[in-house]
Amino acid sequence: MTLNSKTITYEQLAKVIDHSLLRPELTEADVIAGCELAARYHTATVCVKPCHVRLAAEELKDSDVWVSTVVGFPHGGNLTAIKVAEAQQAMDDGAVELDMVLNIGQLRSGRNGFVRDDIKAVCDVAHARGVRVKVIFENAYLTDEEKITACKLSEEAGADWVKTSTGFAPGGATLEDLRLMRANVSEKVQIKAAGGVRTLPALLEVIDAGVTRCGATATATILDDFKALQEGREVETKPDATPGAY
Repeated sequence: MTLNSKTITYEQLAKVIDHSLLRPELTEADVIAGCELAARYHTATVCVKPCHVRLAAEELKDSDVWVSTVVGFPHGGNLTAIKVAEAQQAMDDGAVELDMVLNIGQLRSGRNGFVRDDIKAVCDVAHARGVRVKVIFENAYLTDEEKITACKLSEEAGADWVKTSTGFAPGGATLEDLRLMRANVSEKVQIKAAGGVRTLPALLEVIDAGVTRCGATATATILDDFKALQEGREVETKPDATPGAY
């Protein structure tokens, strides 16, 4: 899927967004409110913590918004068997997309076979149930060479997306990283940005860098601003009230 910021419709833009509900302090009431917001704006998914998948699936059952969740989050260091069990439980609870963190330390150690097999184990159980997988690299900790290696290993393992970051590391998505990732996977693998995309111009920029999905907490601001532009109204620049989240 190729998107263009100059021709994108509201419906297409909304379906780029995974509305993030991953902050550790969020209550059930916060998750329910986030699901209601996502349904109102018709985002692609809400991305919730594993403990909230069942709640989100119930809240969104009559909407066009899917439920996604995280695996091995945020450090990627879980044993593969635990990641697989976490994926299976998430799918049992209603998740239809999984954002898994690759094993960052093993990648940096040059353990490429381990990293590939770790990703493949999750992709295999997910794909067997029609669920798609995004592989999170955490680019803030990686060299460009390691990012390219992560791209190659993720595609070999069957990933549906490669993703920049968790949003909880020192840095998030950059245009340079997104272009690097787009250049190092085939067209069958999509690109997800996460971390720091909090305004409409920033989202449109990453879309032009090849992104088809983006984690966001400033969903309402971004999509309200897009509607205002479509209607010829002036857009007021508003800072995101939740810095550092996703």
